[in-house]
Amino acid sequence: MTMKLLDPRNEAVPVARQTAPRPTSVKGKVAFLDISKRRGDVLLDRLQEALEQRLPGVEITRYVKPTFSKPAPIELRMEIRQNNDFVVEALAD
Repeated sequence: MTMKLLDPRNEAVPVARQTAPRPTSVKGKVAFLDISKRRGDVLLDRLQEALEQRLPGVEITRYVKPTFSKPAPIELRMEIRQNNDFVVEALAD
Protein backbone atom coordinates (compact mmCIF):
# COMPACT_ATOMS: atom_id res chain seq x y z
CA MET A 1 0.00 0.00 0.00
CA THR A 2 1.31 3.44 -0.88
CA MET A 3 0.60 6.33 1.46
CA LYS A 4 1.21 9.97 0.60
CA LEU A 5 2.01 12.21 3.58
CA LEU A 6 2.27 15.97 3.19
CA ASP A 7 4.60 18.05 5.31
CA PRO A 8 2.65 21.11 6.49
CA ARG A 9 5.83 23.13 6.85
CA ASN A 10 6.89 23.18 3.18
CA GLU A 11 5.24 21.37 0.28
CA ALA A 12 7.37 23.21 -2.29
CA VAL A 13 10.23 20.76 -1.75
CA PRO A 14 8.79 17.29 -1.02
CA VAL A 15 11.00 14.93 0.95
CA ALA A 16 10.70 11.17 0.50
CA ARG A 17 10.31 9.38 3.82
CA GLN A 18 9.33 5.89 4.88
CA THR A 19 6.91 5.28 7.70
CA ALA A 20 8.05 3.18 10.63
CA PRO A 21 6.79 -0.41 10.73
CA ARG A 22 3.56 -0.70 12.70
CA PRO A 23 3.40 -3.19 15.60
CA THR A 24 0.73 -5.88 15.57
CA SER A 25 -0.36 -5.07 19.13
CA VAL A 26 -0.04 -2.40 21.80
CA LYS A 27 1.53 -3.60 25.03
CA GLY A 28 4.06 -2.30 27.51
CA LYS A 29 4.60 1.35 28.34
CA VAL A 30 2.68 4.09 26.53
CA ALA A 31 3.58 7.78 26.77
CA PHE A 32 0.76 10.32 26.48
CA LEU A 33 2.18 13.69 25.42
CA ASP A 34 -0.06 16.69 25.99
CA ILE A 35 1.30 19.39 23.70
CA SER A 36 -0.41 22.13 25.78
CA LYS A 37 -3.18 22.95 23.33
CA ARG A 38 -6.59 23.68 24.77
CA ARG A 39 -8.53 20.53 25.77
CA GLY A 40 -5.71 18.17 24.79
CA ASP A 41 -5.76 16.87 28.36
CA VAL A 42 -9.48 16.06 27.99
CA LEU A 43 -8.76 14.02 24.86
CA LEU A 44 -5.98 12.13 26.65
CA ASP A 45 -8.18 11.54 29.71
CA ARG A 46 -10.83 9.84 27.56
CA LEU A 47 -8.29 7.89 25.55
CA GLN A 48 -6.59 6.70 28.73
CA GLU A 49 -9.91 5.44 30.10
CA ALA A 50 -10.57 3.54 26.86
CA LEU A 51 -7.08 2.01 26.66
CA GLU A 52 -7.10 0.92 30.30
CA GLN A 53 -10.45 -0.85 29.75
CA ARG A 54 -9.45 -2.51 26.47
CA LEU A 55 -5.77 -3.20 27.07
CA PRO A 56 -5.21 -4.37 30.66
CA GLY A 57 -1.56 -4.35 31.61
CA VAL A 58 -0.66 -1.31 29.48
CA GLU A 59 1.19 1.24 31.62
CA ILE A 60 0.42 4.86 30.69
CA THR A 61 2.66 7.77 31.70
CA ARG A 62 1.60 11.37 31.05
CA TYR A 63 3.93 14.11 29.85
CA VAL A 64 3.29 17.79 29.03
CA LYS A 65 5.16 20.06 26.61
CA PRO A 66 5.83 23.58 27.92
CA THR A 67 4.14 25.13 24.85
CA PHE A 68 2.47 23.88 21.68
CA SER A 69 4.23 26.45 19.51
CA LYS A 70 7.71 24.92 19.82
CA PRO A 71 9.13 21.40 19.62
CA ALA A 72 9.37 19.49 22.88
CA PRO A 73 12.67 20.07 24.69
CA ILE A 74 15.30 17.47 23.85
CA GLU A 75 15.40 16.28 27.46
CA LEU A 76 11.66 15.54 27.38
CA ARG A 77 11.93 13.72 24.05
CA MET A 78 14.82 11.60 25.32
CA GLU A 79 12.96 10.73 28.54
CA ILE A 80 9.89 9.65 26.58
CA ARG A 81 11.98 7.61 24.16
CA GLN A 82 14.00 5.86 26.86
CA ASN A 83 11.05 4.99 29.11
CA ASN A 84 8.25 4.04 26.69
CA ASP A 85 7.33 1.69 23.88
CA PHE A 86 4.66 3.92 22.26
CA VAL A 87 3.75 7.61 22.16
CA VAL A 88 0.35 9.24 21.75
CA GLU A 89 0.19 13.01 21.19
CA ALA A 90 -2.90 15.11 21.96
CA LEU A 91 -3.57 17.65 19.23
CA ALA A 92 -7.08 18.69 20.29
CA ASP A 93 -8.38 22.24 20.28
